[in-house]
Amino acid sequence: MNHALNKFITARFKLDYDEFQLSVNLRLPNSGVTVLFGHSGSGKTTLLRCIAGLQQAQQSYLEINGSVWQDSDVGVFLPTHKRPLGYVFQEANLFSHLTVRENLNYGLKRINASDDTMKFYRIVDLLGIEHLMERMPERLSGGEKQRVAIARALVLSPEILLMDEPLASLDAKRKQEILPFLTRLNQELNIPVLYVTHSHQEVAQLADYLVVLEAGKVQASGFLSETLSRLDLSLSQDREATTVWNVIIVEHETDFHLTRVVFDGGSLSLPAIEAKIGTPLRVQIYARDVSIVLEVPRATSILNVLPATIMDIADGESGQSIVRLEVGNQPLLAHITRKSAVVLNLKIGKAVFVQIKGMSILN
Repeated sequence: MNHALNKFITARFKLDYDEFQLSVNLRLPNSGVTVLFGHSGSGKTTLLRCIAGLQQAQQSYLEINGSVWQDSDVGVFLPTHKRPLGYVFQEANLFSHLTVRENLNYGLKRINASDDTMKFYRIVDLLGIEHLMERMPERLSGGEKQRVAIARALVLSPEILLMDEPLASLDAKRKQEILPFLTRLNQELNIPVLYVTHSHQEVAQLADYLVVLEAGKVQASGFLSETLSRLDLSLSQDREATTVWNVIIVEHETDFHLTRVVFDGGSLSLPAIEAKIGTPLRVQIYARDVSIVLEVPRATSILNVLPATIMDIADGESGQSIVRLEVGNQPLLAHITRKSAVVLNLKIGKAVFVQIKGMSILN
């Protein structure tokens, strides 16, 4: 079913425990990946469980794709098994006595599978599990188990996919193995995803929209680049503070093993990327890798020197200044010393240049 593009996910919950209160009022996009981010105890999983109907809040309203799943004011509450959703937990929870194929087919019993044969094999292909279909779960790695668990949720043809820290139990190598598959799903399947994590890297790689939770309340909610660059959030002050830009490949400089990409308002030179002209990419720029100069350097080994405007400045910890800049139409964070900010006389509205010393390709 192709839902209207202008519809949103509306989620309002008030839940009161003795030692914890959840109070959220969210209007989320009905497409892409919305990441629920926060430290342990911030309410991420509780919110996800409320959306799934696994936890019932005293006051609640949930509307998805124009359909009201619950409304405490009029006594509407759709039980979990009647909600067209997929749920992926931290642990894969596969049936140990069934093969991978049988685990997937078990989920298909809940829907009319005859109409979904093509989708079934597309999901299997997207997650790269075709060669695993006859294996028992005990013969799968942690990353393989999670890919099967995601496939099992997706074959149900859900209207929304809920993922509760699906990479938390994996080591760094397995996380890097599975992240590209999650990116592919986001790009190729038209299913909104709510993804819980406390990992900065997963936020940067997966999020289109970001909700920051703290002590059961929404600290911030907005599209990724804008939210990451807000100086009133701890995300911008962290050593891992980062900006994410969406770019497009426009040229390969084969003589220098470089690839040129463009973004909304400028271009960058990156290490050579094996991808076609026109391929969209996501790049991550750490605030610690951005320096500020008043004039274009006459001689520098740094290739990416771009004009920018200072939009905001805040004092960080240990003699640090956090600067929010705008490059073209893109926000950018820089962490510099407070002394540098004073010596350069940095002020809001001032035109400067930024030197980007390094960046990471996220897909």
